[in-house]
Amino acid sequence: MSAIASAPALLGVYARVGPQFVAGDGVELIADDGTRYLDFVAGIAVNALGYDSRVIRTAIAGALDSGLVHVSNLYRTEPAERLAEELVARSFADQVFFCNSGAEANEAAFKFARKWTGKTEIVAFSGSFHGRLFASLAATDRPDYRKPFEPLLAGVHIVPLGDRAAAERAIAPEKTAAVIIEPVQGEGGVRPVPADWLALLRALCDERRVALIFDEVQCGLGRTGSLFAYEQAGVVPDLLTLAKPLAGGLPMGAVLLTDRAAGALAPGDHATTFGGGPLVASVALAVLRTIDDSDFLFAVRSKGHWLGRRLAALGARCRRVTDVRGLGLMWGIELAEPAAPFVTAARERGLLVATAGPNVLRLVPPLVISTQELERGVGILEEVLA
Repeated sequence: MSAIASAPALLGVYARVGPQFVAGDGVELIADDGTRYLDFVAGIAVNALGYDSRVIRTAIAGALDSGLVHVSNLYRTEPAERLAEELVARSFADQVFFCNSGAEANEAAFKFARKWTGKTEIVAFSGSFHGRLFASLAATDRPDYRKPFEPLLAGVHIVPLGDRAAAERAIAPEKTAAVIIEPVQGEGGVRPVPADWLALLRALCDERRVALIFDEVQCGLGRTGSLFAYEQAGVVPDLLTLAKPLAGGLPMGAVLLTDRAAGALAPGDHATTFGGGPLVASVALAVLRTIDDSDFLFAVRSKGHWLGRRLAALGARCRRVTDVRGLGLMWGIELAEPAAPFVTAARERGLLVATAGPNVLRLVPPLVISTQELERGVGILEEVLA
C-alpha cells in the first residue's frame, strides 16, 4: 500500500487516506501498486452498478456519439425529457427538476416549498444530513459543520426524531413551509425511520398546509430494495430529492414533485446551467432502467436480508457491537467505541468501509455485489472487530 503524498494544490477540506486508486473492476478498487480492495463504500452510495459497468460505458459512448455533452436549459433535449417522463412514470411525481447534486436538490426543494406554500420556515430532525449549502446545512444536525459558517438560513428548526409533541409544536400552520426527512438516515447513523412516524408527518403536513419533502439522496434508487424508499413505508411525499447513484457516478441531482407543488412555479423562479444535460441524462436513464428491474430489486432485497442476518450474528458474538440496523444494502454497525480505527484496520486488510457518525460503521456496497463478495467482506469485518 502506498500512502498519498500531500497535494497542496487540492484544498485541504478532505483528510484523504490510504492508497491512490487508479482503476476499478466490479466491486473492487485497484490501487497504483495493483492491490485490490473490496469496496463497501461505493463512492458513498453512488456507484450502484459498481466499476467498469457495461451499462454505464455503453450509455456514455452512445451519448458521445451524438456530439452533445451540453447545450444548456435554454433548449430542449431528448435525454432529459425522457428521463423525467420515466421518473414520473415510476413514482408519485408529476414533474421533475434536474440539478447537479443532492445538496442542490434539497436547496431547490426548499425554494419550491416556500413558493408553493407562501411560508418560510423549515423543520428537520435530529440525526439529519441534507447537504452543506446554506439552507441544506442549516437543516443538517451537525453543529460542528454549521458553526463556522453561521449565520445560515434563518427559520430552520431541528427537532428530536420521534418526539411527537415537539414535532406538533414545530410544524406551525402559519409559518412552516416544509418538513424534510430521510426515510433512512444516512450520515446520521444508518437509521430507518419508522413508517408510523412518516405517516404522522404526512398527516400533520396535510392538516397544516405544509410541504413534506423526502430526502432520498442516499437511500433512494434501489438502495433499500425498492426503487424508492418511501414505497416501503407506504407514505407519499409532496417532493422527493435524489442524487448519488442517479447518473452512475456523474454529477446529477433531481427534485420530483407533484403538480400541486409545481403549479406554483413559473419560468425564472429557479434555474441551473448544467442540470439534466444530455450526457448525464442519458447515463441516468440507463441506470434507472437497470435498477428498476424486478429481478434486480429482488436480488437487492435478498442480499440485504442475507447481510442483515449475517451482521446480526456478528453483533451477537462481538461485545464491541451495540446495534446493527439497515435495509437492503444500506447497513450500520454501531460500536461502543469510535469507529474510525476499525475503518483503518479494515482497509489494511483489503476492505473499504465508511463511518456514519463517530461510532457507526457504514456499509453501502454496490448493488451488483454478490453474496460471496458480501461474505468475504463480513469475514474481514469479523477479524477487525474481534
